[in-house]
Amino acid sequence: MSRQPPPNPPPAACKGTYAFVSLGCPKNLVDSERMLGLLQLDGYRLISEPAGADFVVVNTCGFIDRARAESYAAIDEMLKLKQQGRLRGVIVSGCLAERQRAQLLAECPGIDVVVGVFAREEITRVADRLIGQVNEQRAVFQPAPIRPLGDTDRLRITPRHFAYLKISEGCDRLCTFCTIPKLRGKHATKPIEQVVDEAEQLAADGVRELIVVAQDTTYYGQDLYGEPRLAHLLRRLEQVAGIAWIRLMYLYPMYIDDLLIDTIATSAKIVPYLDLPLQHINDEVLRRMARRVTRDQTERLLATLRERIPGLTLRTTLITGFPGETDAQFEELVAFVRTQRFQRLGVFTYSLEPDTPSASLPGQVPEEVKTQRRDRLMELQQQIAFKWNRNQIGLQKAVILDRPVPGESNVWIGRSHADAPDIDAAVYVTGGKLRLAAGDIVPSEIVTFQDYDLIGVAVGKPQR
Repeated sequence: MSRQPPPNPPPAACKGTYAFVSLGCPKNLVDSERMLGLLQLDGYRLISEPAGADFVVVNTCGFIDRARAESYAAIDEMLKLKQQGRLRGVIVSGCLAERQRAQLLAECPGIDVVVGVFAREEITRVADRLIGQVNEQRAVFQPAPIRPLGDTDRLRITPRHFAYLKISEGCDRLCTFCTIPKLRGKHATKPIEQVVDEAEQLAADGVRELIVVAQDTTYYGQDLYGEPRLAHLLRRLEQVAGIAWIRLMYLYPMYIDDLLIDTIATSAKIVPYLDLPLQHINDEVLRRMARRVTRDQTERLLATLRERIPGLTLRTTLITGFPGETDAQFEELVAFVRTQRFQRLGVFTYSLEPDTPSASLPGQVPEEVKTQRRDRLMELQQQIAFKWNRNQIGLQKAVILDRPVPGESNVWIGRSHADAPDIDAAVYVTGGKLRLAAGDIVPSEIVTFQDYDLIGVAVGKPQR
């Protein structure tokens, strides 16, 4: 699942060994890779198992209750190893650390150091003090910077041929259910030149697919340039040698204008795949969520995107059981999904976060109702997805190969333009007599499907 780390430093240069646990979203993964890179450059050696390491870093997610539970479980596992004498130190970083710094140290006193989101650049200093048994500071935090931290010199844990490119930090949206502005601060755009430099470094390291991420991708540039500049950035990224695919994630419906649509539609590198987290469609629910968009605006945008971007795949996420959601409002959401027929869709039950405005809204929906509504939407989406898969049979698609199928000869797991890593489906490709390798983009004919995944046969020479 991860690429090999660079060759280990010679023993004389090794300051200590460490393991790393990365949780949460792709934006957090970029932070993990930056910390890994800093530790590697400073002479620490990454090992695959925490047992026997000098220390472990757990980079946590604190967004919703399920993510926090996963983070606490990982921390508890590491603390047990420490109690058994199989691990010397535990460092906890990331969003959970930022959100619950004092609570974490009180609940988990075995944690050696808590490192906030914006203190990630201090990770080598924290490690040095831990190794040197200097324990006077157990919490390291920094305020959100005016400009985002740079993400160069990463030790990537994605496969070598794709990488996430974080173009901004924080968010100015104040959606009533969301804690991100409190965790990650206000929106801060990375300058175009800085993003291009990072993309060029990734391309030189073998990246073929850039996955552009931010908390609010379409807002890129507004704070720095006085206007959205995503289209301008994309045109610069298209010029980076070695990059074959550019994929766009987390596009808020606002600020998608004609220039951006034309840039996507006419690009040879930007894949026709857009991730637009809509959350709901009923106007009253959208108002209570503070989404600042209406059903009419959303439907007109979706129609425009489909009309002007050939072969477009649309992905969205929805929330069921938001406070006050009535049966009629949920039925409106069901009808919307049935009509729009998104190729990719995820549904989440509303998570009550105590420090958000929606926590105090009247009409909190029972958990069983949230779950029933989510399940009903996912059952409907399954029918839509399976029908879409049937319609792909006989078509030829470019597929980027991620990894071989264990135990099979020249059979690969890959993705078409319609599939982002980890969240969407896969395409299984049989290579036949062609010699294939991870990162190849190979034309493949779809011959059948199994559940959400497509199955194809390579029919042309791979692009390397």
